[in-house]
Amino acid sequence: MRTARNLLAAAAVAAVALGCVVAAVALFARAPADAVRPVWTEVQWPFPADPWGRGRAFHCRAADCGTDIDLYVRAKLGGCNCVTGIADDEALDRMGDIDLVTRESLPRGAGRPVAVAWMNGRSRTYALTGPNPPGKTALSVAFNDRCDMVVATAVVPHDRTDAIEPKVIAFLNSETVLDWTRRTLGI
Repeated sequence: MRTARNLLAAAAVAAVALGCVVAAVALFARAPADAVRPVWTEVQWPFPADPWGRGRAFHCRAADCGTDIDLYVRAKLGGCNCVTGIADDEALDRMGDIDLVTRESLPRGAGRPVAVAWMNGRSRTYALTGPNPPGKTALSVAFNDRCDMVVATAVVPHDRTDAIEPKVIAFLNSETVLDWTRRTLGI
């Protein structure tokens, strides 16, 4: 009888230990190799000063984002239509920063509405066509708070911007960018 109890107790201890091992493995298991987690590193603003001023520049390496992405973000205070915001492609084309990266670009279709925190705006993809472009395509995003806006331009070495747009929008919704946006827009 005593041996049966000892065996039962040992089996219970082994089952609990096995359960702990399985839980620990599940808790600390690495994400699948295809699950890329963007890591954005701030880099120096590469453009000369203009009437809108300097912004912030970020880079996400291919190892972290699936492709190299250069992202440029800056505020344009008082530059937005206070009533409609960035409501259409014409407003985005006029107020976006594609001209920072190249003077020659072509839209690759209609834009889409986007939301960044409490702000609404628009995004659109452009083919970079000028001599020596910094990439093959760019994603332009603009969103506003009343009469002030934030514009972002992401440059990539390929034409698959659909794959990077969620990563860019997620980063624009990060505390890194939102804290800067609140301070810059005086919110």
